Amino acid sequence: MTVLENLWYGNINPREVILQDDKRFKSLLSLMGKNREKLTGSFTDKQKELLEKYDDVINEMHSLAEVESVTCGFSLGIRLMMESISIELTANE
Repeated sequence: MTVLENLWYGNINPREVILQDDKRFKSLLSLMGKNREKLTGSFTDKQKELLEKYDDVINEMHSLAEVESVTCGFSLGIRLMMESISIELTANE
């Protein structure tokens, strides 16, 4: 399969690849989990439910930002390729 086909069929997931082996990210994720456990340990059920709703909104916002970043990055990459080709063509004339 081509890269585009693999992307389409979900065989490539950029989010999983980017931070999969990042030690700093894993450390921050662990710290976040520990702090969350400490924080929610004293929460009432209503407060826990409110925190879950907050998390849902934050996750949706992050997803929107990721889509925008990928779109912008892809577009920038295409523009860089086009400019590079243009420079190469001009140099060969």
